[in-house]
Amino acid sequence: MVIHESAEDYLESILILQEQIGQVRSIDIVNRLGFSKPSVSIAMKKLRESGYISMAGDGTITLNESGLEIASRIYGRHKTITKLFELLGVSPEQAAADACKVEHDLSDETFGCICDFIRRGGRA
Repeated sequence: MVIHESAEDYLESILILQEQIGQVRSIDIVNRLGFSKPSVSIAMKKLRESGYISMAGDGTITLNESGLEIASRIYGRHKTITKLFELLGVSPEQAAADACKVEHDLSDETFGCICDFIRRGGRA
């Protein structure tokens, strides 16, 4: 199944928020991403209907297995690319912002080479 970049961003944000604050609600995603409440509500409905998340009666959002798999992959890419940019001398804040822009689009081959490069301590 093809998943759009925006859905990946939502799933990644849910994972990050779960790690940071535990229970996640739509308002937490609104605050993190800066999107409107209606936009987040529509996105959560689509993610729920696609089986990526579950929502409890109290509004708590939980990643289902498929959602967790996607979120973990994207967040792992984000952390790795951020680390690469920091090794290149980019400030941590800018490295994280730039990693967000490219984490979805890199080929598996390029990402694999980045992982190998970092495992070697940033040496060719």
